[in-house]
Amino acid sequence: MACVAVTWARPESTYTDKWDNINVDEILESNRLLKGYVDCLLGKGRCTPDGKALKETLPDALEHECVKCTGKQKSGADKVIRHLVNKRPDLWKELAVKYYPDNIYQARYKDKIDAVKGSA
Repeated sequence: MACVAVTWARPESTYTDKWDNINVDEILESNRLLKGYVDCLLGKGRCTPDGKALKETLPDALEHECVKCTGKQKSGADKVIRHLVNKRPDLWKELAVKYYPDNIYQARYKDKIDAVKGSA
């Protein structure tokens, strides 16, 4: 669920770094931008090109624990998760329902999610 943290996959060992320099803080600080990304991921709204790439790549990144993510993507993902868990639990819950069907990732990511709770 890391808006901008994971992107379009290519056959090499990492996802493209094309969007590594997106300002994640700007997105997280803007309710309009953040809601736009979340709506895209949930299929409730239009997607920007980077939102579309994220939506297509996110299931693979979750399934494989972001092993193809670049360092910036992992850092961005951590920042986004921390923000959503602590400051926008409503959005986190909606995304979790969609991307964690039947709680299949809850056990796998439980420690990571618990670790970011309360640390903004």
